[in-house]
Amino acid sequence: MSDDYTAERSRIYTLKLREVLSELPSVCSEFFRGIETTTTPLTRYGYALDLRLFMRYLICTDLCKNVESIKAIDYRILDSVTPDIVEGFLEYISLYPEENSDADSSADVSAVFVSNGERGKARKLSSLRAFYKYLYKKGRINSNAPSLVDAPKLHEKSIIRLEPDEIAKLLDLVDNGEGLTDAQKRYHNQTKIRDAAIVTLFLGTGMRISELVSINTDDIDFEQNEVRIVRKGGNQDILVFGSEVRSALIDYKLRRDGTETAPGHEKAFFLSMQRKRITVRAVEQLVKKYAQLAAPLKKISPHKLRSTYGTSLYRETGDIYLVADVLGHKDVNTTRKHYAALAQERRRTAAEVIKLREDPAVPDLEAKTEAVPDHGNGSDEN
Repeated sequence: MSDDYTAERSRIYTLKLREVLSELPSVCSEFFRGIETTTTPLTRYGYALDLRLFMRYLICTDLCKNVESIKAIDYRILDSVTPDIVEGFLEYISLYPEENSDADSSADVSAVFVSNGERGKARKLSSLRAFYKYLYKKGRINSNAPSLVDAPKLHEKSIIRLEPDEIAKLLDLVDNGEGLTDAQKRYHNQTKIRDAAIVTLFLGTGMRISELVSINTDDIDFEQNEVRIVRKGGNQDILVFGSEVRSALIDYKLRRDGTETAPGHEKAFFLSMQRKRITVRAVEQLVKKYAQLAAPLKKISPHKLRSTYGTSLYRETGDIYLVADVLGHKDVNTTRKHYAALAQERRRTAAEVIKLREDPAVPDLEAKTEAVPDHGNGSDEN
């Protein structure tokens, strides 16, 4: 399985988490110990970054005017945080100076600023809520200010996906390299078989990019047309792929088997030009390279290829539960929200499927209006 890759990612983010924790108040350590068994290192690292940002904001408020550093923030101060302070924090992170910026003031226009939209704010508020909920449940604090603050309203994003003709064009471009720059073409002959396998796997299974890069050589069963993956949260799953995906994977496997890998990357299925396990960044770049040519008006990423697969599957089956299962969504409502527009399309189609008469005449509204006799007296009054 992909245990080596998963373990390495876990190790990296555990070390990153410890580095951030060294800057945070000791009260935070209890929280992270408490959620260790129910969250991944990546999730905890994200929480830590959000809490560090909040503590840096908090230390600049009147609540901490006699506190020397964020490490000195204690339960008493956290218990004194009000909803107004949390709302002030959310307003602050709309635009604030980057941590390593050379600017001394947020008013310095030369500073590098970080911005957060509604989704970034909602995520950070969620981190605060989780932190405060834990402390409140443990009896460390008596108030829970973040729970009293409304989350930002999230506006639905339109789902960007490829249409069937764009899918065909994308796959053709991966094969022939038409439209690539001269510099890109120099590497195309070496990577096109691998790139075709990657793009076809996305379009044929809807897997996530993290799931794809973690595939090992022994995760693929060509007799059963199955591939083992590690889902978000660390759960293992098996996806079934079709004949087109199988053909693309076999073509790549024949080349992959003849490649001497870099030390430590012997198990990796998809390799970079350096003969190492391909990275998420590299996959994002190769998808972008071809997609810009196939659908120049659409910003296509690996996640958009996943959406394309979900759309195709739903159009073919109309089974939202099947789509949710294959995509690995824990809550079918997540899937339903994303494909609501397609459901409306199907309803409109259904409205025209049932014929009440064998050959119903189409009513002519204008003709019917002219045929109605006028019984009025010529006056406009009722």
